[in-house]
Amino acid sequence: MNAKISHCTFVVGVAMMMSVRVAPPLPLIFLIMIHGVSSADWGVSYSHSHICALKHSSVIMSCTYTYPTGHQIMKVFWTKIPARVGEEHPDLSDDPEYSQRLQYLGDKQQNCTIRLSHVTQKDEHKYYFRFITDKTVKWLGHPGVTLIVTDLQVESPERVTEGDSVRLTCKSSCALTDGATFIWYRNSQPLTERRDRNNQLLLQSVRREDAGRYSCALQGHTYISPAVQLSVTYPPNSGSVSISPSGEIVEGDSVTLSCSSDSNPPAEISWFKGGTFVGSGRIYSISKISSDHSGEYKCKSRNEHGEKFSAAVTLNVMYPPRNVSVSINGSGEIVEGDSVTLICSSDSNPPALNFSWFKEDQSSAVGSGQSFSALQSGRFYCEAHNQHGSQRSDSVTVTVKDPPNSVSVSIGPSGEIVEGDSVTLSCSSDSNPPAEISWFKGGTTVGSGRIYSISKISSDHSGEYKCKSRNKHGEKYSAAVTLNITYPPRNVSVYINGSGEIVEGDSVTLICSSDSNPPALNFSWFKEDQSSAVGSGQSFSALQSGRFYCEAHNQHGSQRSDSVTVTVKGRFVILYISIGVICGAAAMALIWRSRMKKRNDTQESQMNHSRSHHDKHKACDAEMNEPVYENVRINHSGPHHDKRKTCDAELNEPVYENKMAAQHGSNVCKSELNSHVFENSPHKKRRK
Repeated sequence: MNAKISHCTFVVGVAMMMSVRVAPPLPLIFLIMIHGVSSADWGVSYSHSHICALKHSSVIMSCTYTYPTGHQIMKVFWTKIPARVGEEHPDLSDDPEYSQRLQYLGDKQQNCTIRLSHVTQKDEHKYYFRFITDKTVKWLGHPGVTLIVTDLQVESPERVTEGDSVRLTCKSSCALTDGATFIWYRNSQPLTERRDRNNQLLLQSVRREDAGRYSCALQGHTYISPAVQLSVTYPPNSGSVSISPSGEIVEGDSVTLSCSSDSNPPAEISWFKGGTFVGSGRIYSISKISSDHSGEYKCKSRNEHGEKFSAAVTLNVMYPPRNVSVSINGSGEIVEGDSVTLICSSDSNPPALNFSWFKEDQSSAVGSGQSFSALQSGRFYCEAHNQHGSQRSDSVTVTVKDPPNSVSVSIGPSGEIVEGDSVTLSCSSDSNPPAEISWFKGGTTVGSGRIYSISKISSDHSGEYKCKSRNKHGEKYSAAVTLNITYPPRNVSVYINGSGEIVEGDSVTLICSSDSNPPALNFSWFKEDQSSAVGSGQSFSALQSGRFYCEAHNQHGSQRSDSVTVTVKGRFVILYISIGVICGAAAMALIWRSRMKKRNDTQESQMNHSRSHHDKHKACDAEMNEPVYENVRINHSGPHHDKRKTCDAELNEPVYENKMAAQHGSNVCKSELNSHVFENSPHKKRRK
């Protein structure tokens, strides 16, 4: 309210309060009279009374102020809260929420412009400029500036069909004061061709590539609106199938088929093998795949806008041969000299290229290739191979009508045969029809049948054996095999090379013989009264009297012989024995001569007998009294009267009667005892 009276002007400062020191303080409206000054000289003019500012932007509030001449501006500042009566308006530059963001751009003359940075919704207020003069005039500029802070929002349909047109709008809650240039973003990337003062973005004939998250901003400002999703719907296309793992697929593997389809909304996926539906879903898995899963697969993608099939992919499952079989080209029976063709077939992937042929009774292959010519009887089978494995067929029988051949004998067990073992001879014969088997030892039949068994074999079974194989087409003998039965020594005996009686100082050779296989090579010699061996080797030289035996050894055992006696005598005893031998020979000669004269000289023979008997007694008496015989008798022959009895008995024998009487007469013994041999021996001994 203004009033102008003559030279006096009353000015009412609207919303102005003066600081009056009165008590009690009451709200007052002061009428100030300033002599000679009009109210038009005071005022604040704002460029915009309403400002719409973008969130996080900087706002410039422009204004000018006037005051009468003669006043000096002491203080200028902006405030936002009208003070209560009696209180000063707060200075925004002293407010912590504004002090760092508020910048005064004016002066203390007439420009009162400010800049407020980084505005937010909390900054939405009415702002006033205030100045104070040196004459205590405090002016608050009305109506002030109303600040509204807005953000940006993109307005768009959620979904649009490919080929349609769509309009996107960048909206704010108030009309922005500044002339704004809008910038559009898709998936955070600026659309440089879309810079316009129009806050709308027009997409004509939308493509699927236009789908994405759209946002907008004002050029020169950092704030960007929240993004909104624009979805472009379209039917499936470019469907494809991928196989995992890639590469060769072997039976038993796990395989995954994946269907890739570009569509919006996402398509429903169906799987087909050939023309047969086998499953649904983006992934089709096969665990432990088999050859039955081999074939062409494709997927169908379908949504509300259409459907499309992918290109077909082939599952080629590898597997080893199976269902291997042999077929006979013709009859399985042939005549000797002909052949029959066998063909091997199998199911495998990749196809088997390697085939091996076997005969049941043979461990090694008898042929190769998909076909095989059989020339002999037997049961044949094939094996088919590829890089993933092999399988054998069942056997088929080929029958060749032929006489026996390939006849052979095997011995079981093999190796050394020891007496007491059980041995089996087996006759192998290739013939058709099967042959009758006969067994021979040497030329003697010992058995029949394919097997000839000997239990507790002995050395008597040693020899050559063979079998004869015979059928209606012929017969054939096997090669002979030898049974060599080994056994320990037996029938061990000692042979004395010469007489068992030897002269002291000489030796006699004992020889050990035995029956064994292999022959005994180790011999030990023992004397009965000694525990340890006295010699070794097949022969032994005995130097002393005693009873000796030997033991023969081979790797299967040993046996000892019976004992033999070796007698060692002194040299004089030998001389005595020699005389006895001579006497015996003379007696034999007398017997022969007596028989010749028996008929004519019977009486004369009796007289000679009486005379020779008397002389023999003398000879024997002389013999007993000789020093040589004395020694022999004492050491070897026993008591003297025993010797005389022996001599008497000898002289009374008819043989000695005739022999000695006829050849030598009654002095035969005496003449022998007086020979140089018997005379020299004692005389030499006495001269020593």
